[in-house]
Amino acid sequence: MSSVVESSDRLAGMDFAAHNAEVARAWEALNAWRPYRVVTICGTNTRYFMFNAGANPDGMTFEAYSNDPAVMFETQLRFARWSRFNLLQDQELGTPKEWSVWVDFQNYYEAAWFGCPVEFMDDQVPDTTAAFADCPERVMENGIPDPNGGLMAKLAEYSDYFIERCKTEAFLDKPLKFAHWGALGTDGPLTVACNLFGAGFVCETMLGEPERYHKLMDFITTATIARITAGKKRVGAPIPCDGFGIADDSVALISTEAYIDHVLPYHRRIYDAFGNGKGHGMHLCGDATRHFKTIRDELGVVIFDTGFPVDFAGLRRELGDGIRIQGGPHVDFLLRGTPREVYERCREILEGGVKTGPFMLREGNNLAPHTPLENTEAMFRAGRDFGRQREAE
Repeated sequence: MSSVVESSDRLAGMDFAAHNAEVARAWEALNAWRPYRVVTICGTNTRYFMFNAGANPDGMTFEAYSNDPAVMFETQLRFARWSRFNLLQDQELGTPKEWSVWVDFQNYYEAAWFGCPVEFMDDQVPDTTAAFADCPERVMENGIPDPNGGLMAKLAEYSDYFIERCKTEAFLDKPLKFAHWGALGTDGPLTVACNLFGAGFVCETMLGEPERYHKLMDFITTATIARITAGKKRVGAPIPCDGFGIADDSVALISTEAYIDHVLPYHRRIYDAFGNGKGHGMHLCGDATRHFKTIRDELGVVIFDTGFPVDFAGLRRELGDGIRIQGGPHVDFLLRGTPREVYERCREILEGGVKTGPFMLREGNNLAPHTPLENTEAMFRAGRDFGRQREAE
């Protein structure tokens, strides 16, 4: 690659300095809970780039990426460069002062740490199989997994490799930064339980054998707290901290009554362990909005990242103007719709009443591979055209 900007880049010729300066102001206002406009982003991870021929012309696979730290390191840099010059959004674009890399074991890292085998499938993200479905109690036979062992040991090995390369190398004439140690959060104890034992067993046992269910959930939660604590201590991250958040997508499977009785106590333990009550967040895929008021009141969550199209205006009315809501059109709609349809759907969301409080417009949730850039740009334009909330200071 002979230069940072290439003629084939979609954003070649853009005034990146002006874009980045205004975007920084918009983010500062949003994070101060005084937004003057909606911030519009495209939530992406390695999946989006891996299956995008423009970003991955060599056909890099997840298996190669995941099993070789050098491949992961170099692939991330290529994807970062492509994103900064092709994906229009309210993020810093163009050449950065420094390029960031991190260890990326996707969403399989927790189940793999507990002992589930990782599978690499064609045209899919890596996943694990429910290794303890035949006998769930087997997961507890040897006690809590070593917080520094198994996949966490591999994470430490990769992190050390990344840190050493960042000290001595540059990418496109800019320095490198190791952004963060992975595995400092959780996809949620209920979701982990479903990954370990299967969702059917978890839901049936929750209601039919609650004592058995709670014994397993207590073990998962205790182990999760031990793992996160060890990771935070390794990198010197504060405990507790501002802005702590978790996910737990599997709560979309259950009623709010079941959530209160069978999941909320474990969420509370995790937030109590790592959060300080300031800026708590939660990401929930699926339509789990029936739980949001309970989660707000019981856990102090003030930032809800929605992973599925929801009634944003109704959610605003229920939660109030002091809560930050994040979400937008369905990822499949962004993938298959026309730019005009995307623009109009975003307009409907933004003009429906959600803007009385902080709102971030984004796909719901995680941009699908092959999504036309014309559609993400239509979402961005709608955010700029209909996202004004007050006059900028």
